[in-house]
Amino acid sequence: MGSTSRPWTARKPQAGIPTTLPPARARASGQLGLAIAAAPRRTERRVLLPGVVLVTAWLDDEAQRALVAEFRRWALPPAGLRHPRMPTGHAMSVQSVCLGWHWRPYLYSRTADDTDGAPVKPMPDDLASLGRAAVVAAYGESDTARAYAPDAAIVNLYAPEARLGLHQDGEEPSEAPVVTLSLGDACVFRMAGVDRRSGPFVDVEMRSGDLLVFGGPNRRIFHGVTKLFPDTAPDGLGLPPGRLSITLRETGLTDGADPVRAESSPE
Repeated sequence: MGSTSRPWTARKPQAGIPTTLPPARARASGQLGLAIAAAPRRTERRVLLPGVVLVTAWLDDEAQRALVAEFRRWALPPAGLRHPRMPTGHAMSVQSVCLGWHWRPYLYSRTADDTDGAPVKPMPDDLASLGRAAVVAAYGESDTARAYAPDAAIVNLYAPEARLGLHQDGEEPSEAPVVTLSLGDACVFRMAGVDRRSGPFVDVEMRSGDLLVFGGPNRRIFHGVTKLFPDTAPDGLGLPPGRLSITLRETGLTDGADPVRAESSPE
């Protein structure tokens, strides 16, 4: 390959599809959307399964808008927003950008190997601190919470029709919990089991500002997003139609270590 003005070269073993972030939504008038968006919210902690905790309305409106503003910067190239491509060749319906470590099915690297080959953007310190606060909110003050040190974020943008098949977060040697923040439209978050992706399922509605933490015996639980409820996002959030999830992981990886491959994939 000839020389370029960039300090990296593109490597595309399963090339993702770079995308441009759409403009923010204009409020639609769907009755279901208005009903969900107007429903009163209060912060409530609910244990769904051992090690799986939902905290509703954990992020206030100001914190949500601040995260969306950050996401708009993260989404820009280099190493920007793209549709990841599965090893089978089909593109995932979600759009994704990574921080700290770049994830593509099913490997981590320090460069965006499936798009422009650029170094991944760093994990912001304030986002890592937010992750530690999230584990405290879910599990209380504990050694697990105090030691939590997320070093990777996978930030997924769901258009209204996007879904995420049931899968395990299995590429990380670490057993530290996974933190997921939900922004924008409400969704159905589905969980199966650690050794199955079939039913019975636990389905939970996640709304904008909700927090979900899963760890302990259910750190490797099969999970996914089966449905979005359009036009349920708060006004003025700054997102295009759909949902944004910010998932924080402590990988346990070190530079130069052999990669860990997952045995399962989104359906």
